Amino acid sequence: MNTLPTVNIKRGYYKNQDLIFVYFKYNDQLISAIKRTKVFNWSVSRRCWHTPFTDHRIELINQAFNSIALITIDQSIYKLPSQLSVKKKRVISEKNKEIIRSYVSYLRGKCYSESTIKTYFSFIADFFDFINLVPLEELTNRHVELFIENVFIPRHYSISTHRQFTSAIKLFVNFYPYSKIDNLTLDRPKRSHILPTVLSNEEIINILRCTKNLKHRAIIAMIYSAGLRISELINLQLTHIDIQRRQLIIKNSKGRKDRNIILAKSCIPLMLNYLNTYKPEVFFAEGKPSEKYSSESVRAFLKRSCKAANIKKKVTPHTLRHSYATHLLENGIDLRYIQELLGHAKPETTMIYTHVSKKDLLRIESPLDVAVKKISQEANNQDTLRLKKRY
Repeated sequence: MNTLPTVNIKRGYYKNQDLIFVYFKYNDQLISAIKRTKVFNWSVSRRCWHTPFTDHRIELINQAFNSIALITIDQSIYKLPSQLSVKKKRVISEKNKEIIRSYVSYLRGKCYSESTIKTYFSFIADFFDFINLVPLEELTNRHVELFIENVFIPRHYSISTHRQFTSAIKLFVNFYPYSKIDNLTLDRPKRSHILPTVLSNEEIINILRCTKNLKHRAIIAMIYSAGLRISELINLQLTHIDIQRRQLIIKNSKGRKDRNIILAKSCIPLMLNYLNTYKPEVFFAEGKPSEKYSSESVRAFLKRSCKAANIKKKVTPHTLRHSYATHLLENGIDLRYIQELLGHAKPETTMIYTHVSKKDLLRIESPLDVAVKKISQEANNQDTLRLKKRY
């Protein structure tokens, strides 16, 4: 006997609104039912459906899921939700705000990507908020250190974030050279050397087999078969796919570079099936017609597929890219070709995969194995000698 899926209903305060939140595991029938109400929206950050709270909409939920799901109503539905704590607003003088705007223009003039500009802007704005009334002309390296000690450390920012902040400050000093900050003595923390997680060929196939949704399966296959970054998958347009020549053209990727990638033969039937079924209009992966699919959605369904495949490793879309590179290396592909396929600017970046490739490592015998083998051979020789003796 099949059990009905469960739908959980809660109430909460989010973005200055009193909302109803609807949670359920991925289910095509339930998704179609909630979409038919035309009053619920999907929240990527909260991973649920939501709508402004009214008694009528509670009734609408009951009607939508009647006989197709078990509805559980949380006690929060009967209470007025308390407002969540409001994020502290930055306190920055008008003069410093104007300097930050000019700094952003300076970065755009240097042709930095919008993602980098946004990150550096946030760092400098937080730094200005921290120094408060200290004139920029009196800033020293110690102010930068205090900001890291009192803001970065409590927030548990990673080493890479520390390095980004140092780069943002160095650029700011070049832009605004009137402070006492010496960018020559600003050291970036040493980069962490953490080996990437890599899946086996069998694990990749199991993930694809356990991904029931055709679109999701096509996206996972595309990321792995071409070694794409998540941003490259999201921005991949149909006009950049040449099925006849089995090529993908990755446009304006990291470092503002284009590159060509070979399209896997085994991926083409799956891709054609997906394109004929879903009929995307502009992008290979679309949420709504002509709109890009969200990276959060890709991470979410990949996590579900890994759980269904009983894979315990922490897997992200970038894990598929790491696996692609490692498997190429294990198949004997030259490191220079792998660097080109991945779009790495420096060969040192690609060299990390030599540390995770198992093909050559498995040929190396442990000293323990050598010692055991040697003793076993000596023991066998002694036994042979004994058999030759006359007693």
